[in-house]
Amino acid sequence: MANVLDIRRRIRSVVNTRQITKAMKTVSAAKLRRAQESALASRPYSVMLTNVLKSLVQRADIYDPVTGEPRHPLLAERPEKTILAIVITGDKGLAGAFNSNILRILTKFIDYRSELNVDLECIGRKGRDFVRRRFPVAPAMPTDGATGSTSFQSVEVATEIPRAGRVQIVGEHVGVLGKVEHAFASELGGQVVERFCRGEIDGAYILYNEFKSVIAQRLIAERILPIKEIGVIDVRLAEEAVEEERKRRLEAAKAAGVGVRAVDTRAIDEAAATIAASQVDYIYEQPPERLFRELLPKYIGNQIFHALLESVAAEHAARMTAMDSATNNASDMIDSLTLAMNRARQAKITKEIIEIVSGAAAQ
Repeated sequence: MANVLDIRRRIRSVVNTRQITKAMKTVSAAKLRRAQESALASRPYSVMLTNVLKSLVQRADIYDPVTGEPRHPLLAERPEKTILAIVITGDKGLAGAFNSNILRILTKFIDYRSELNVDLECIGRKGRDFVRRRFPVAPAMPTDGATGSTSFQSVEVATEIPRAGRVQIVGEHVGVLGKVEHAFASELGGQVVERFCRGEIDGAYILYNEFKSVIAQRLIAERILPIKEIGVIDVRLAEEAVEEERKRRLEAAKAAGVGVRAVDTRAIDEAAATIAASQVDYIYEQPPERLFRELLPKYIGNQIFHALLESVAAEHAARMTAMDSATNNASDMIDSLTLAMNRARQAKITKEIIEIVSGAAAQ
């Protein structure tokens, strides 16, 4: 049995660790609230943009009257040979199984589309490190050192460069999740749209953790290109959390004072739904076809921005849950070590008493 001094040192160490995990849980709870507010603040713009596009669909000649084919390239579906997968993970650890779950669904997605070439666009350090260990980087792709993102080749050069493998890395973005900027999502969306229009990819997917509330979360692979229907999420792969994980999230949220229900956005949605939803004949300054053509890429960028916000909120929720479990485990360990210390001290006192009594009896 360890002596009392060693047990006291270990208790002191666990107490210090518990203080750190408790502070991290509090910080994650505060960041989760701000992430929820950011996602809620971006909702009116998203709803209005969707309504405007729906209105333009009704007023513009989007489809060819003879062939029925869409006139905008982002609406045209073609056989998939090469697809792009945007993977959103975190930059930091200590978030439980948050990153490993996303990487697991990425592996499942790659295996599910085993007959296709897959280009990976990694957002987050954890995902970047994971795919770097398993897949090669696309050859001869210059990088921008200021942003850490990979720039795409022109269509003439890209067709001459052979693939590094069936699955290859074409872009890396690290350090952008600390403060999610719409400009970054818009730029990335523009790059994806450009590659799709040039025919370098036949489809684009985004893999992330969809966040509705602390309890209601799921891992999804959503197709963003080609656009099947404006305002409809095209989910191709989804995984729900197990019941045990839901209970841990509920306990962590109650301990941190975070609401467990999804935010009621009905009032915001109803107010935004009135924009461009009327059936009157609008007079546009520009032709409806041109407006539709200019706004559709912004719709893709907005989808990426929305996924980034939800992924950040889900990461903070996962870290809050993990730190709450770590704090509880530290408390249990302190109780166990305290009991062991008391037993060791009692055994030491008993041994000393026996030695004193034996010595007195020997005299």
